[in-house]
Amino acid sequence: MTQPPPQSSAEHAPPSSGSTLRTITRAIFLISLPFGILHFVLPIFGEQIGADAVEIGLFFSAFSLMTVLLRPAVGVALDRYGRRPFFIAGLLGYAFTMATFALARDVQSILLARLMQGTASSLLWLTADSITADIADANGRGGAFGGVGQASMAGSVLGTFIGFGLLSSLSFFTAWQWLFGAYAALCLLAAVWALWRLPETFHPVHRSPQPIVWSRQWALLLLVTLVTGASAAMIAPIIMIFLQRRLAASVQDLAWAALPAALIVALFQSRLGALADRLGRKPLMVFGMAMAGVTSFIIPSLTQLVQLAGIWALQDLCYAGGDPAEQALVADLTGGDQRGRAYGLYAMASRLGMTIGPVAGGWLYERLGPQAPFVANGLILLMSALLLGVWLREPRRAA
Repeated sequence: MTQPPPQSSAEHAPPSSGSTLRTITRAIFLISLPFGILHFVLPIFGEQIGADAVEIGLFFSAFSLMTVLLRPAVGVALDRYGRRPFFIAGLLGYAFTMATFALARDVQSILLARLMQGTASSLLWLTADSITADIADANGRGGAFGGVGQASMAGSVLGTFIGFGLLSSLSFFTAWQWLFGAYAALCLLAAVWALWRLPETFHPVHRSPQPIVWSRQWALLLLVTLVTGASAAMIAPIIMIFLQRRLAASVQDLAWAALPAALIVALFQSRLGALADRLGRKPLMVFGMAMAGVTSFIIPSLTQLVQLAGIWALQDLCYAGGDPAEQALVADLTGGDQRGRAYGLYAMASRLGMTIGPVAGGWLYERLGPQAPFVANGLILLMSALLLGVWLREPRRAA
């Protein structure tokens, strides 16, 4: 295997890594508050303002399109100009996005908000990954990435409770306006916090960033990310419809069934991610993918909500350990001068898969039956786990 390039001088003395990680996790907690409730109520809001099924689909495609287009360019910029300005710009972008949601009353306004959200997401999450890789040493990256994911899920869970509480107390449009107005203010607070507390964690050594060293392991990771992103996205457009029919459940019932899984990530992902630092990246990734594949086969046969809650909890337990391991492996395989572009390519591969997957899932659902996307997802995840188990070789980390 081709060895990764030497680490940049910026990595040898990360500025106050503990306080920097706390700064970004607190900011991410605040901007994640709207994520859960937005997932549940955006289609409902679309119906309220008269959007048809195609337009509601565009609400989701607009976001994905922006992330696919922007993330590679953002990755290049991170390696050329540093991290701090892009993280703060992403937070400000989320503040403007939530303000636009609060004022939206037509399809065009929602599409604009989703395009803005895709831009903010491209700026913020790539930068957060790059900062985390900068400040965490090779033997602590799994736990650090787990902590970032844990902060995001904790914010999402809390924001969902607040959102449903407000929606049950006020009229829909009034609750929507107050809710997203408050979220905009909190995103702005996160930007002010980062502007005050966040140092620059990377100073480019070269005026022109060095090219990424393409090893077989790096290419394998991108391929698996693309394929598994597509397979998971096959289920996304149809799972709520399928479960509502299968279990005779409402959206609120399904939200309660998802709560144990969300709490696992919100409370334990940092500790589960740290296992990748002790046991290695590969075991967590392979085990997580394999178990997620097995649970995908089981979902179509469920008959009770409590069974669904258990399966979702098991799935998220696997992902809570596997995802930080995968994110840490990106940093292990690439040098410090390349990480912005590396995470840009990694995120683009995932988003490309998520763009292709829903179309394939809808086709399988209509042509081969409701169970077909779940079976296909399970097979792809198991084959990907086998591929990683046989071919992936982790770079050696210093003791």
